[in-house]
Amino acid sequence: MSAPVTAAHLVEARGLTKRFDDRVAVDAIDFAVEPGEAFGFLGPNGAGKSSTMRMIGCVSAPSAGELTVFGADVHRHGPEIRARLGVVPQEDNLDTELTVWDNLVIYGRYFGLSLPVIRERAASLLEFMQLADRRDTRVDPLSGGMKRRLTIARALVNSPELLLLDEPTTGLDPQARHLLWDRLYQLRRDGVSLILTTHYMDEAEQLCDRLVIMDGGRIVAEGSPAQLIATHASREVVELRLADHDLAHAHDALAVAGRVELAGDRLLVYTDDAERVTKAMDSAGLTATSVLTRRGSLEDVFLIITGRSLDD
Repeated sequence: MSAPVTAAHLVEARGLTKRFDDRVAVDAIDFAVEPGEAFGFLGPNGAGKSSTMRMIGCVSAPSAGELTVFGADVHRHGPEIRARLGVVPQEDNLDTELTVWDNLVIYGRYFGLSLPVIRERAASLLEFMQLADRRDTRVDPLSGGMKRRLTIARALVNSPELLLLDEPTTGLDPQARHLLWDRLYQLRRDGVSLILTTHYMDEAEQLCDRLVIMDGGRIVAEGSPAQLIATHASREVVELRLADHDLAHAHDALAVAGRVELAGDRLLVYTDDAERVTKAMDSAGLTATSVLTRRGSLEDVFLIITGRSLDD
């Protein structure tokens, strides 16, 4: 039986659960991804993001709950679903002894594509990923950013209807990250549906139309980046570092200006008026060793909801 061609939701999960022996990695989560959407799973390492992606990619069977991709049940239609996906794993698994070109051509053959079609697509993808000048270079000496771009190009050889990216920029330097973001943003503009996992809040804000925040295998918040920040954080955040002897009474003194959270050696004050924080500090006789005023972010949303930062 072939998988359905269309569906109301590109991906839909109800009570989706993944267990490894006695450990629950994904704990009865519900979510839906729409066609043409860039959807993200944001959370720290160990939150259950990669386990969820492996179930969507039909390489790990759910322990409980329901999961459909393209309207097809993952238990019954795994091969058909996988043929319509592009997958970028967390760790690059390129054949480092082969050239850039051969990595694309050989991978395309796995999908039964003809050589003329593969060659046309490979040439186009190398141009798109700014790797055309590396066509005949072996993979091994390439930089981390180039390898990551090649992995994404390879995942696009079969013209997938949905691209899965697990931590796409982990380990890359800022310049390589921004170049990759630019390519992924272009894919979004071209109508490619994306699902990605990340623990970088700026990456989620840049790339995702909508996302869920995961912690401990559960979804703790859902919405667009702007909606999540507006609902859970504040317009401004004042980050303060104070002397140790001032920390004891600073929390209560600054609470008149907004919500106060301790994050490592910093006090974060969530407020709609940063000047109120300055006045509260003056009234309490507090002197900060450093002060930074910035806008609210997804990292703040995670801290407020869970009581800890994404790096914990």
